[in-house]
Amino acid sequence: MKNAAAFLLLAVAGTSPAFAQETPATGAKALTQIRAAVLRVDRESLPPISRLDLPPADLGFAGARLAIEDNDTTGKFMGQDFEALEVTATPDTAKAEMDKILAEKIPFVVVLADDATTLALSDQVGDRALVLNARARGDNLRGKDCRVNTLHIAPSYAMLTDGLAQFLMWKRWPNWFLVTGSHPEDQALGAAYQRAATKFGAKIVESRVYEDTGGARRTDTGYVQVQKQMPVFTQDAKAYDVMVTADEAGIFAAYLPYQTWDPRPVTGSAGLVPQSWDASFEAYGGMQFQNRFEKLAKRPMRDEDYQSWLALRMIGEAATRTQSADPAALKAFMLSDKFEIAGFKGQKLTLRDWDHQLRQPILLTSGKIVASVSPQDEYLHQSSQLDTLGIDRPETECKF
Repeated sequence: MKNAAAFLLLAVAGTSPAFAQETPATGAKALTQIRAAVLRVDRESLPPISRLDLPPADLGFAGARLAIEDNDTTGKFMGQDFEALEVTATPDTAKAEMDKILAEKIPFVVVLADDATTLALSDQVGDRALVLNARARGDNLRGKDCRVNTLHIAPSYAMLTDGLAQFLMWKRWPNWFLVTGSHPEDQALGAAYQRAATKFGAKIVESRVYEDTGGARRTDTGYVQVQKQMPVFTQDAKAYDVMVTADEAGIFAAYLPYQTWDPRPVTGSAGLVPQSWDASFEAYGGMQFQNRFEKLAKRPMRDEDYQSWLALRMIGEAATRTQSADPAALKAFMLSDKFEIAGFKGQKLTLRDWDHQLRQPILLTSGKIVASVSPQDEYLHQSSQLDTLGIDRPETECKF
């Protein structure tokens, strides 16, 4: 990958640096250079409960690198050259790093950040670039806080919770014990599960909040504390079929499987988890896709990698189909009814015009295998079955 040091860039031929054209060798066809930026904003946080979940240094970037390889494979036949650089930031430095990107007149920026930072960066960008959200899941970003300059590649909370809810109702597990963390992002996810329960006819028989009191989570006797505390925390719950956990902060949910007072399955943030991607997925060419990524990155693919890959592949697909690198033309095509992208999920993926969310199936994974894929067959829709997941057109609060 060319210049893989600070960010992923995508643009067109023209007079500015972002629209540079390569000087061809004698007899060679000039290549239109298509550039984009990938900006990952890392926050300080406690280490994950399991050391197996420690984030790799190239999280998100590795998926972007694979996308550039894929784009160039087709692009070289179309006279297009895709280039990638990578940049990391903290919440304190994100604005300055975005200013550097905009100073280069880069028209596409893939953002890997939390909800608040993604929203702030979208406002900072304005009409100077197109933001592709590859991490933030907040429903507000697709609703009252939606921005016309932002496409959402990462699935929303509503899509993830609807995907799990459909499966639980198919299993005839309508009675849920909902356990939500005390952090704001936990509460937002918990609200999405409450909405999903209402939407699909489930009943939340009891809700509890797990308060994060701080302190060490990894000690020599940690499992001893968990074995005593979690059964007590879940004791005396009203009769339920399944526990649903909302723990975006990663504080408690992983401790719950096999530790609940009642012998019930755990889902949500642990146990059976709704995700955009999983390293065990093999269907629809997934095995070959995973193998290519693992050869490149020397590790399994994660959600952020998949979402970054998908964001840049969308730009590449639009450039190939339109035979253009004009940012306005590419955005218009992606939002049109002619656009679709293959995502190794068995269905074409398209963008919703009412909130700029990418339609996509949701994988339900147990950590070792994919147990199911939503939408479930029983849930139909008048235009796209994928619109049974998340906020549909009549429900949207988004006003561009």
